[in-house]
Formats: sequence, C-alpha cells, structure tokens
Amino acid sequence: MDEEFRDHSRAFFEQVRQGRFALVVSAVVQDELAGAPQEVRTLFERLLPVSEIVDVTSEVIALQQAYLDAGILTPKWQDDALHVALATAAGCKLIVSWNFKHIVHFQKIPRYNAVNVLNGYDPIAIHAPQEVIAHDDEDL
Repeated sequence: MDEEFRDHSRAFFEQVRQGRFALVVSAVVQDELAGAPQEVRTLFERLLPVSEIVDVTSEVIALQQAYLDAGILTPKWQDDALHVALATAAGCKLIVSWNFKHIVHFQKIPRYNAVNVLNGYDPIAIHAPQEVIAHDDEDL
C-alpha cells in the first residue's frame, strides 16, 4: 500500500468491514491484485467473503466500448474503462478508486456519466477513499 494512502485506505476498508460500504469486485480486480504487495492481497482476501462478485457480461463490454468510443480512455487503458462499466452495470452508486489518472479524474467523471446516461444507466459518483470515509467527529 502506498504510504501516502495507507491511513485513508485502512479507514475505508475498516468501514467496509463495519458495513458502511458494500464492496463490489470482479475477476478483473482479482487479476490486478495478483501482483500487489502481500499486505494488499491479504486485506482483499479478508474482505472477499463479504464482497459481491460481479461478472463481465456482454452488457458490461458494450458499456466499456462506449467509453472507449467516446474517447474517455484509449484501448491501452481498457481495463480501467471496464472497472467503471462493471460498477455502473451492477448499479453501484459509488466507485472508490486510487486510480487518479483514468478513473478519479475531474475531466473524466462527467464524461463517464454522460455516456452512462446516453446508454440508459444512472450516473455514478467516483471518489478517492479520503473523500468518502467517515471521520471520528462525524456521525456514520
């Protein structure tokens, strides 16, 4: 885990364990984490039993392609488009990501949501962990 994000990431995943957030993951996430540091893989494995696993379907692939066709990302970054498509098609209200180049980006978020609406999906909020975690002085 990057030192810069360690505290916020731990707080986010603790709040997942407490039930504040429902974790939705896919085989794409599992594949990406295969090369992650052991600490990250262990954390993911602990959360897997309380996670919803979503499948890559033709509907998801079509939405991923719509993002690529709209020029939000290039084919080189198609897995990042796939993450957004998976969450959108699964009906998630929120994506929490550490990917500030292709997902949590102020210019890309409205474009993802424009494509979502044009394709009959609801807009999706996209934030970094530090933006969504509850702090000690807040009510959950």
